Amino acid sequence: MQRELNLLRLISVLSLSSVAIALVSQYVFDMQPCAWCVFQRLLYLIIGFFALGLSIAQPARVRTALGSASIAAIAITGVTAAWYQEKVAANTFSCAQTLADQIMTKSGLDSAAPWLFGIYASCMDARIKLLGIEYAWWSLAMFTLIGMIALVVLKRLLR
Repeated sequence: MQRELNLLRLISVLSLSSVAIALVSQYVFDMQPCAWCVFQRLLYLIIGFFALGLSIAQPARVRTALGSASIAAIAITGVTAAWYQEKVAANTFSCAQTLADQIMTKSGLDSAAPWLFGIYASCMDARIKLLGIEYAWWSLAMFTLIGMIALVVLKRLLR
């Protein structure tokens, strides 16, 4: 069970580091986020804190297995959001009224924590590259990695 808990801690570190990198990109390098960018931040935070909570709570196989399955499902949502951002939203002039924009504005997160969830760019303007690869693809890869680790944890717990 200790290996599985360590993998959940790794998921937490990866998720929370992804948000930290996004914030550094925004505030140090002036790369302003779009609605899909901040929606993915929300997913990373949910995964990160959920995985951390699972890893420090009293370990129970069933709870940890259900939590790992939930993390995998959220990661799939993240993969979908990153793919949509790259393939659809980034080719439009505005992300206004998209699902991501509605979730962020109707939840009030964009006004409650604008430093974290503020939407300051259109999806087309937010097409930024890191090492020659757009951020959306990096995010898709990270969500994929997180989902795969969560599935490894789940598989080990179901043995």
